[in-house]
Amino acid sequence: MSARRADDDTEDGGRSDRSQCRTAAEAAAAAIAQLADLTSKATEGATSAEPIEDGWLVEVEVLEDRRIPASSDTLALYEVELDPDGNLVAYRRTRRYARGSTDIGARGTS
Repeated sequence: MSARRADDDTEDGGRSDRSQCRTAAEAAAAAIAQLADLTSKATEGATSAEPIEDGWLVEVEVLEDRRIPASSDTLALYEVELDPDGNLVAYRRTRRYARGSTDIGARGTS
Protein backbone atom coordinates (compact mmCIF):
# COMPACT_ATOMS: atom_id res chain seq x y z
CA MET A 1 0.00 0.00 0.00
CA SER A 2 1.46 3.36 -0.96
CA ALA A 3 1.62 6.39 1.30
CA ARG A 4 -0.87 9.13 0.50
CA ARG A 5 0.10 12.72 -0.04
CA ALA A 6 -1.30 15.42 2.25
CA ASP A 7 -3.08 17.08 -0.68
CA ASP A 8 -4.96 13.94 -1.82
CA ASP A 9 -8.52 14.83 -2.60
CA THR A 10 -9.96 11.39 -1.89
CA GLU A 11 -12.44 11.15 0.95
CA ASP A 12 -10.49 8.56 2.93
CA GLY A 13 -6.94 9.59 2.03
CA GLY A 14 -6.74 13.35 2.30
CA ARG A 15 -6.26 15.26 5.50
CA SER A 16 -9.15 17.42 6.55
CA ASP A 17 -8.62 21.17 6.50
CA ARG A 18 -10.24 21.22 9.94
CA SER A 19 -7.19 19.51 11.47
CA GLN A 20 -4.74 22.18 10.32
CA CYS A 21 -3.60 25.03 12.54
CA ARG A 22 -4.38 28.04 10.39
CA THR A 23 -4.05 30.74 13.06
CA ALA A 24 -1.67 31.52 15.91
CA ALA A 25 -4.56 31.01 18.34
CA GLU A 26 -5.19 27.48 17.04
CA ALA A 27 -1.48 26.65 17.19
CA ALA A 28 -1.19 28.02 20.73
CA ALA A 29 -4.20 26.01 21.91
CA ALA A 30 -2.81 22.82 20.35
CA ALA A 31 0.64 23.39 21.88
CA ILE A 32 -0.79 24.07 25.35
CA ALA A 33 -3.00 20.97 25.30
CA GLN A 34 -0.29 18.61 24.04
CA LEU A 35 2.43 19.95 26.33
CA ALA A 36 0.12 19.60 29.35
CA ASP A 37 -0.59 15.99 28.34
CA LEU A 38 3.11 15.17 27.96
CA THR A 39 4.44 16.88 31.08
CA SER A 40 1.41 16.54 33.40
CA LYS A 41 2.13 20.11 34.50
CA ALA A 42 -0.23 23.06 34.61
CA THR A 43 0.20 25.52 31.77
CA GLU A 44 -0.15 29.25 32.32
CA GLY A 45 -0.62 30.09 28.64
CA ALA A 46 1.20 30.78 25.41
CA THR A 47 3.63 33.66 25.35
CA SER A 48 4.33 33.58 21.61
CA ALA A 49 3.29 31.75 18.45
CA GLU A 50 4.92 32.15 15.06
CA PRO A 51 4.62 30.32 11.77
CA ILE A 52 7.73 28.49 10.63
CA GLU A 53 8.49 26.69 7.39
CA ASP A 54 7.11 23.35 8.56
CA GLY A 55 4.37 24.41 10.99
CA TRP A 56 4.40 26.55 14.13
CA LEU A 57 6.78 27.47 16.93
CA VAL A 58 4.94 28.22 20.17
CA GLU A 59 6.37 29.30 23.52
CA VAL A 60 4.33 28.09 26.51
CA GLU A 61 4.66 29.13 30.14
CA VAL A 62 4.39 26.19 32.56
CA LEU A 63 4.05 26.01 36.33
CA GLU A 64 7.04 23.85 37.30
CA ASP A 65 6.81 24.04 41.10
CA ARG A 66 3.86 25.39 43.08
CA ARG A 67 4.80 27.09 46.36
CA ILE A 68 3.23 29.10 49.12
CA PRO A 69 3.00 32.00 48.61
CA ALA A 70 2.25 31.76 44.90
CA SER A 71 4.66 34.61 44.23
CA SER A 72 7.51 32.15 44.87
CA ASP A 73 6.29 29.57 42.31
CA THR A 74 8.83 28.34 39.79
CA LEU A 75 7.74 28.78 36.17
CA ALA A 76 9.36 27.66 32.93
CA LEU A 77 9.16 28.54 29.28
CA TYR A 78 8.89 25.67 26.84
CA GLU A 79 9.42 25.95 23.10
CA VAL A 80 6.94 23.71 21.29
CA GLU A 81 7.24 22.87 17.60
CA LEU A 82 4.08 21.79 15.79
CA ASP A 83 3.62 20.46 12.29
CA PRO A 84 1.05 22.21 10.02
CA ASP A 85 -1.70 19.91 11.35
CA GLY A 86 -1.01 20.93 14.96
CA ASN A 87 0.76 17.74 16.00
CA LEU A 88 3.64 18.14 18.44
CA VAL A 89 6.95 17.41 16.74
CA ALA A 90 9.38 18.55 19.45
CA TYR A 91 9.51 20.45 22.70
CA ARG A 92 12.22 21.73 25.03
CA ARG A 93 12.44 23.76 28.20
CA THR A 94 14.34 26.94 27.44
CA ARG A 95 14.21 28.79 30.75
CA ARG A 96 13.21 28.50 34.43
CA TYR A 97 12.46 31.46 36.67
CA ALA A 98 10.56 32.63 39.75
CA ARG A 99 7.05 34.00 39.22
CA GLY A 100 7.19 37.77 39.12
CA SER A 101 10.71 37.96 37.70
CA THR A 102 11.07 41.15 35.72
CA ASP A 103 13.80 40.05 33.30
CA ILE A 104 11.85 37.38 31.39
CA GLY A 105 11.67 39.32 28.13
CA ALA A 106 15.25 40.52 28.38
CA ARG A 107 16.85 37.87 26.19
CA GLY A 108 20.13 39.13 24.87
CA THR A 109 19.85 42.48 26.62
CA SER A 110 21.55 43.71 29.75
